[in-house]
Amino acid sequence: MQKFKNSFFYVGVIGCFTALMYWIVLLGAKLEQGRNIIIPNTGKTRWQEFIDSLIHNLEHPLAILLAQIITIIIVARVFGWISKKIGQPTVIGEIVAGIVLGPSLFGMYYPEFSSTLFPKDSLGNLQFLSQIGLILFMFVIGMELDLKVLKNKAHDAVVISHASIIIPFALGMGLAYFIYQSFAPTGVQFTSFALFLGIAMSITAFPVLARIVQERGLHKTRLGTVVITCAAADDITAWCLLAAVIAIVKAGSFVSALYIIALAALYVLLMIKVVRPFLTRIGNLHQTKESLNKPIVAIFFLTLIISAYATEVIGIHALFGAFMAGAIMPENIKFRNIFIEKVEDVALVLLLPLFFVFTGLRTEIGLLNDPYLWKVTGIIILVAVVGKFIGSAIAAKYVGQSWKESLSIGALMNTRGLMELVVLNIGYDLGVLTPEIFAMMVIMALVTTFMTGPALDLINWAFKSKQEDIPQTISQINKFKVLVSFGNPERGKSLLRLANSLIKKFKGNSSVTAMHLSPTNELHYYNIEEYEKESFKPIIEESENLNQKVTTLFKASNDIDSDITEVANKGDYDLLLIGLGQSIFEGSLLGKILGFTTRFINPEKLLNQVTGKESLFENSPFDERTKNIINKSKVPVGILIDKDFSNAETVFIPVFSENDTFLIQFAQKLINNSESQITIFDVNGHIKKNPELKEKVRSLEQKAPNHINLVNKINIDKEFLERQNLMIVSIESWKKLIDSKNLWLSDIPSTLIVKESD
Repeated sequence: MQKFKNSFFYVGVIGCFTALMYWIVLLGAKLEQGRNIIIPNTGKTRWQEFIDSLIHNLEHPLAILLAQIITIIIVARVFGWISKKIGQPTVIGEIVAGIVLGPSLFGMYYPEFSSTLFPKDSLGNLQFLSQIGLILFMFVIGMELDLKVLKNKAHDAVVISHASIIIPFALGMGLAYFIYQSFAPTGVQFTSFALFLGIAMSITAFPVLARIVQERGLHKTRLGTVVITCAAADDITAWCLLAAVIAIVKAGSFVSALYIIALAALYVLLMIKVVRPFLTRIGNLHQTKESLNKPIVAIFFLTLIISAYATEVIGIHALFGAFMAGAIMPENIKFRNIFIEKVEDVALVLLLPLFFVFTGLRTEIGLLNDPYLWKVTGIIILVAVVGKFIGSAIAAKYVGQSWKESLSIGALMNTRGLMELVVLNIGYDLGVLTPEIFAMMVIMALVTTFMTGPALDLINWAFKSKQEDIPQTISQINKFKVLVSFGNPERGKSLLRLANSLIKKFKGNSSVTAMHLSPTNELHYYNIEEYEKESFKPIIEESENLNQKVTTLFKASNDIDSDITEVANKGDYDLLLIGLGQSIFEGSLLGKILGFTTRFINPEKLLNQVTGKESLFENSPFDERTKNIINKSKVPVGILIDKDFSNAETVFIPVFSENDTFLIQFAQKLINNSESQITIFDVNGHIKKNPELKEKVRSLEQKAPNHINLVNKINIDKEFLERQNLMIVSIESWKKLIDSKNLWLSDIPSTLIVKESD
């Protein structure tokens, strides 16, 4: 009755007040008499007027900006995904995306569409937004610096780091001497041109380097610690040098720049001695998300903005202020994590791609239309590699590193990435770099970043060193080995309980490895150990409750599903256990966008369609990651649909075909190790018709009477399924259940979907 009353009230109110508005309009029309109101006659039809209005809306600055952002994010995500798939940092793909959307490709072949999407008048808005993204990004970079690491490893790091700056800096200035007359802008002093070329040669991309170290599992090694410390020292030194260079360029001479440098030194002193203790006190009082309310957040963001504003006014660029604001943030790791989470998604996903595309719009590779210009580009790349790669390697060798580690440090320090683009754009804005030299330097940034991965692989090959993903103790075990791969720790606990049910009485003849892979772009090198500890804490506690020994394996990964199957295949595991729908990007904005873009281009899905494997998953609830793991794995895979699985006291195994009979081995393990009560439902009588299979079941009955029940007819209803702790089904039979929309599906217990080994 209440529903009808609400409907009646709604219709009555809407109808009465609509009628009242119409009556007011009619009365108001009479007031127009004598006011000489002229309705313009455009001579256009209503449809033409609508089209004109639509075009006007499309050309509005806000509409253009939103269209640019949509295009940039999609293209950047697609190229970033492709870059990850070929084993390169995401930043490579994003830089390429910017160049593709710029005049070098998109603007060359589709000039009209390019000028419509990126009109010159709109580039100012794009630049300002990209600068905001860079300020937020530099804030995060500052927070990622762990100054304690610098204190502990200061001596070696400072020697290697400063050598890796001064050598390429000097070589860059030497190169400037030879190309100044041909490529320096008119009216720019040699000192300004040479200093910018020097600083561009000496920069290292700290965030890209840190992620490569994580991906390759080097973060816990001596090499990883040294190179991270070098990069951190390099970052601080390079940004201080850049601030000095900007001051000199803006002032016109070194003597005039001394005033700016003195003011900058006063600013740094104020930030360290006054602002930092104040922020530390606030951070100690507000360490949790619950206590970190909006007024407190506002204080820290105001600090960021005021710091960036101060350095911009002083004359050393707003980005240095953002970097400094991040570096003086409270050292508490939890506190920094909260702020990084707040800033990173917006900065990296939304705003930073705008900077890449804005750089791409400035990069005109078409200007390099002469073999001589490409020869100069090659020389620039050579000088950059010799200065940074060789300079760092020689310094590392001098302080006592091995040749392998020295060359690895050189390869990693040669990574330039985004930081190089920041420096180049500052130089371009100051008028120190011409479009030609800007394009050459962007190409150098791409090449030196791209070569890092292959260079490390070549060094490892040359020194006959191969990184082991599998602990040696695991690879030597010849008995039953289970690999549990989890994203969510709670799901990992259920997978561990299931593994324990299968092997608990094997004692020394079995092993369980719990593996957690995390996406590189969601980790920060300074808190990686704490993140690993927190991820495995619930698993370790559960293993102690179960009295089950567990080996843990953690890795930062650029390709989660490929790395899971690589570890499983190389370790020659007997069973890989994963959770259904497992996604390490679960809940993050980045994950949603990555998931969105990978639906546009998914080579693996295309290959599966060609080979016929894709048909197996039609209409199934498996996500892309689970499908890829199943396709790539050479070992048996178990996918758990977890409904609070706790034990395997009662287990239900439906056998739909002869291919399902391999599931009997799971029944045997569960009976032997967990004394499970097994119900095998021979749906179409395949076991009954096959004497060999029938004998297998009979031998089980003899060894464990009252633990196995083979039935041909059974009432599979809600009451029966509620009595089961676990259902085990083959992947082919699961597909049949999905296709037939079987009524079981709504009431099934925790279910293990099993795929045999290839």
